[in-house]
Amino acid sequence: MAPPEERSAKFMTSFDSDIVSGSVVRSVVKLAWPIAITQLIAGIHGIVDQILVGNYVSFSAQAAIGVSWLLFLVIFVFLSSLFHGMNILIARYSGRQDGETVNRIAYVVFITSGYVIPLSIAPLGYFLSPALLDLVNAAPEVQVHALPYIRILFTASLPLFLMFAMNGAFQSSGNPKIPLYLGILTTVVNVIASYVLITGLGPFPELGTAGAAIGTCLGPIPSILIGLILIQKRKVIIGPPERLTIVPDFSVLKAVVRLGLPSGIQAVLLNIGGVALLRYIGSLEESAEAQAAYTICYAQLFAVVTWTGFGLRAACSTVMGQNMGAGKSERGKRAVYVGAGLGLLWAAAFGLLFWTLPNTLLGFFFIEDVLVLDIGANLLHFLTFSGLFVAVALAFTGGLQGAGDTKKPMYIAFVSQIVVLLGVCAVYESMGRLSTNAIWTAILVSHMSRFALSYIVFARGKWEGITVEIDQGA
Repeated sequence: MAPPEERSAKFMTSFDSDIVSGSVVRSVVKLAWPIAITQLIAGIHGIVDQILVGNYVSFSAQAAIGVSWLLFLVIFVFLSSLFHGMNILIARYSGRQDGETVNRIAYVVFITSGYVIPLSIAPLGYFLSPALLDLVNAAPEVQVHALPYIRILFTASLPLFLMFAMNGAFQSSGNPKIPLYLGILTTVVNVIASYVLITGLGPFPELGTAGAAIGTCLGPIPSILIGLILIQKRKVIIGPPERLTIVPDFSVLKAVVRLGLPSGIQAVLLNIGGVALLRYIGSLEESAEAQAAYTICYAQLFAVVTWTGFGLRAACSTVMGQNMGAGKSERGKRAVYVGAGLGLLWAAAFGLLFWTLPNTLLGFFFIEDVLVLDIGANLLHFLTFSGLFVAVALAFTGGLQGAGDTKKPMYIAFVSQIVVLLGVCAVYESMGRLSTNAIWTAILVSHMSRFALSYIVFARGKWEGITVEIDQGA
């Protein structure tokens, strides 16, 4: 077999040497800013949906979108374990400039997603949706809007998964600007479709939350088509594989699952904690108001911090993976600390807004209920400090994942999001003192523990000896 350099020579777009050489800060920033902006732009659609349903429907509809999305995310992030494994492998082989293997990995994950999602997730999600809403104690007025929304997400979510996979492949190979451009297009289509279908503009029916779900699922389709054209014409680093087949390459799939499954379990644990938290919120006397405040403040406003954190996580993972592939693990380690510093600065900036302008921020969502405003403003004060810990923890998580250590973040997720978060809530409940403040305190303590554990594990450096390989002979 020819060396990677020879096997990659025929690819039109070359690998980016800036990721594995030169200034570490430049390497991180070059990847981080387009990925972070891509995350922010993607989140705009969710904010717009919340604003539209708050203005044209009710705050119960806002709660419905938040509750449904959190439930859907439990499934979404588990399947995204395939994409995490793919990203780790693509970054590692991109560091080696092995284009043939990079293409092989991406293709296997794309076609596997095309089988798994419509044949299993769609039917199961449709029939289990009512039970899932009951599980989180969603109020009756919330369930009316939530059921059609979550059912549409489950049955028509293939474009969302494919877009997520494609963006991950582009970013991990060193093409972070392509997902940014496609993300802008996706968001524009999302917002237009949601506005038309939520409000019933012109000849279209007024669908409320169902319209928001349809817009969410339709939005990625044009971007997917453009991405596939770029891949086919070799305008990006990712290209078509040498051999097209409808049967997945199980040697690649095995490596993807081995690396990605712990990341998927980690994400599921984080979201299970969030779902269980909704159940605690739903048990309060002011459950509908508290769920609406939580949805707007945590799932939307605080997401501005976490979206950027996810972008930094992806950037740190890519830089770490490519540098380890190039035999420069120490450089990758320095890059992760740079990413952590950038995350801290971003979280501090938005924390200042959360602390000083909570009612102004909530006003963007047309919230008029006094109790929702009070609960939401109080939550934003807690999230001011939570954001600092989350942003830094995500950078260290990306570094660990890029190095191939996906198990430690899984254990950390279990301790912080299940043991600590739900444990604190259970203690307050056992004392008969469960309240919104008690739940917000549990969130802050869990984020602090997540940061502390992530830093300790990363600083110990045991990830340096991890081997990331697939069977090239298959």
